[in-house]
Amino acid sequence: MTAQSAIAQSQLYDRDLAIWYADTIAQLKTGDLDNLDVAHLIEEIEGLAARDRREIKTRLKVLLAHLLKRTYVSLPDNYRGWENTIDEQREQLQDLLDQSPSLKTYFEDVFAESWQRALKQVHNDYPAADFPAVWPLDSSPEAVLTGELY
Repeated sequence: MTAQSAIAQSQLYDRDLAIWYADTIAQLKTGDLDNLDVAHLIEEIEGLAARDRREIKTRLKVLLAHLLKRTYVSLPDNYRGWENTIDEQREQLQDLLDQSPSLKTYFEDVFAESWQRALKQVHNDYPAADFPAVWPLDSSPEAVLTGELY
């Protein structure tokens, strides 16, 4: 890559990310690796990997919090909404794990932290409810995504 084209690619990345994506895809498809903005391409791929991990962690916390609410908070008028959220989070988590099965290990790694965050949230939201201090079921992805508490 010439110095001038490297500067142009870098400026394009800062100016219009959508066009930078299109140009980068075109360069990859045509094998034009000499003009590829490798530094920003690496940055974007790292960002994608981090995004999937953040999404697993966030969705897992939401799932656990709603499972806790549905099981231990006696508010029948809220059950259907909590069940809908449980179903949605499970579906989205399963889609992520189907797309990237290696993220199952990450799911397992962040389970304890996600549990603690979910437990803290529901304790704050429903201080009178009697939540368990530990997750009452198997914490494998398969069990969390299919197991019933309520």
